Amino acid sequence: MTLQRAAFVSEAQIYGSADMPPLTQTLEEVRWELRDNLGCVALDGSRMVGALRARLDGELLLVGRIAIAPDAQGGGIGSQLLDAVERRGAAAGAREAELFTGSLSEANIRLYERQGYHETERIDEGDGTAQVFLRKRIE
Repeated sequence: MTLQRAAFVSEAQIYGSADMPPLTQTLEEVRWELRDNLGCVALDGSRMVGALRARLDGELLLVGRIAIAPDAQGGGIGSQLLDAVERRGAAAGAREAELFTGSLSEANIRLYERQGYHETERIDEGDGTAQVFLRKRIE
């Protein structure tokens, strides 16, 4: 929970609001999300420096809540976590992975595109921003 909140502060600053699920959800909600989780974590010694969640929906791996400690961002941890969760998803039967981010989160979009994700949909939020959905074939 601490990692998630620390990682998403920069997103809140980009959007000018802390009213986003990674910053407002409760510990109980996080525990519920982790019950059927295929995600993984990155450790530096005993310190958790990265985490992401994923769950299987048929042949679709839904990837979310990618959180990297602010002092560890830019070091390749996000790419390594995505690679690892895609392997887990493929082993569980997923054929595609999907994730989303906000349209102002340009660094996130660049990361996902470098990892082979392609934009499939934008949903206008009515405030000048959009949710950007991206997919990638995995096997």
